[in-house]
Amino acid sequence: MSPDQHSNDLAGFLRAHRTQVSPEQVGLPMGPGLRRTPGLRREELATLAGVSVDYYTRIERGKETRPSPAVVDALARALLLDEDEHEHLRQLAARAARTGNEPPTAPSRTVAPGIGLLLDSLRPGPAYVLSRTLDILAANPGGLRLYAGIESWPAKQRNLARYYFLHPGARELFPEWDTRVRGCVARLRALAGTDPDAPDLARLVGELLLKSPDFARLWESYDVRPHRPGTKHFRHPEVGDITLGYQSMLLEGTSGHRLVAYYAEPGADHDAMVLLDMLGTPQDSRPGERGTPVIDNRGTAS
Repeated sequence: MSPDQHSNDLAGFLRAHRTQVSPEQVGLPMGPGLRRTPGLRREELATLAGVSVDYYTRIERGKETRPSPAVVDALARALLLDEDEHEHLRQLAARAARTGNEPPTAPSRTVAPGIGLLLDSLRPGPAYVLSRTLDILAANPGGLRLYAGIESWPAKQRNLARYYFLHPGARELFPEWDTRVRGCVARLRALAGTDPDAPDLARLVGELLLKSPDFARLWESYDVRPHRPGTKHFRHPEVGDITLGYQSMLLEGTSGHRLVAYYAEPGADHDAMVLLDMLGTPQDSRPGERGTPVIDNRGTAS
């Protein structure tokens, strides 16, 4: 990615968030007449941030690529950015200021053998390992079966973002599909702020921009949110409605891999979780024998 693209990312973020802040939110009068610009005008944001209109306009047009930290912080305050969005803006500004083109490095997909044992020990709770771009690198039987139909895809295609936007069953599986996809896109946007040159990210985003208008719309909103633990509700075609708690953990010594594990208290959800694990276990496994977790170290094996 060129330095011009880095400055365009900064400009795009500012434009997107400027349109999302109303004059009332920052204490400005609406004024007479119809506003042609959604949100704040450039001159209004510049005034709130304490910079000249010309200077801010050059930033938003990608002509000014080195705004000072003080200007970045002032813009964040004027745009009412939260802590995560503020940090993302700092990262975009830092990237725009760089003139070098460091060659991108492909992140490793290798999953340590011990991770397979760990996934197996978490059964019947569904669990899987994700790459930083949401590729499923390894999973126990329930973890793969949880995303109904994804097991029929080739291992190298198993990606949660691809599933959310391109699998025909995703909208039925998630009653709160809109919330799930917003969080998914926000995670990828956050990665784009720290490593926009990453080839794995570029390939995935390029595919989804081409194939999914929903993804393209959300991508242009420049929303960034961290991944937080909580609960997920599934309307699963094989085990019915199931609500599971989950936790995501960064795996040390990896290139951004995360272990995601699900759990449920004894009761109907736990029973459905056990059934999901049984359905995902290979048929040639003897009763009582643990199945081998699916591990895709190079994106070529299932």
